[in-house]
Amino acid sequence: MPPASAMRELSADAPPVPEPDRAPRVSAPEREQTLIGSVQRALSLIDIVANAPRPIPVKTLATATSLTPGTTYNLVRTLVHEGYLRTEPDGVILGARFPGFAEAADRRGVFVARVREALNAVTEATGVTAYLSRFSDGEVHLIDIVDGRRSPRVELWVGLQDSAHATALGKRILADLPREDRLDYLSRHPLGELTPHTISDRRVLLNQLEHGAEWTVDREEYAIGHTCIAVPVIAPGLTASLAVSIPTGHRVAPHEEIARQLRAAADRLALQLGASGLGQPPL
Repeated sequence: MPPASAMRELSADAPPVPEPDRAPRVSAPEREQTLIGSVQRALSLIDIVANAPRPIPVKTLATATSLTPGTTYNLVRTLVHEGYLRTEPDGVILGARFPGFAEAADRRGVFVARVREALNAVTEATGVTAYLSRFSDGEVHLIDIVDGRRSPRVELWVGLQDSAHATALGKRILADLPREDRLDYLSRHPLGELTPHTISDRRVLLNQLEHGAEWTVDREEYAIGHTCIAVPVIAPGLTASLAVSIPTGHRVAPHEEIARQLRAAADRLALQLGASGLGQPPL
């Protein structure tokens, strides 16, 4: 055993042992130097998309973040590859991986992504243009449209808030409202005749709404040359409708089959929105 004096010398020369559970102090400037700028920029893009009520073009993202178009396109391409964003013909929406960590406070982007997924599925199955509308603050609002491969969308020459009585989208929502809300809506909106086929008689319309089938049809009531079919999308806090428009003379499956396909897509969407608590996203 070495003598005590040698032991003291060894102890004096040994490096100090760091105290447990005490992290080294880092100044604020040093902390800022450790941040990864590309990660910050990518997260800012996700944040904007997550809070947007509509798909956002990449150029708009570049303008909103003051990033160069090249940097924005590269970041978006990476986020799309990783599944956090998804590209659509009219812009960028949240990807399939995002809802797993979305906060409940404000998830408009998640709502838009769910809706767009459902509309894409309907358009792919039917080949015609798909629409989704919802009831909010006493009005019927058009939320999203996906154009079909074989049919153009209906020209919306009158806003849905003033034409719910003449569209399958609007009539489906009015039929699913409680009677008091339905009467309140009709008391505030005149039943304008948009085409010779529009139902403008209040009693006739109410009878159709209250005694109709589980799916609703408008046959050239909003626009000549188009028939629309709609089904309900009902989830906690949400009254909405999913619909397609079919040009007159267009060869498609029977209306009953299209309604069945819409019903399946609407049920999936309602289940997703209800399970995620997304029934009342801000407009």
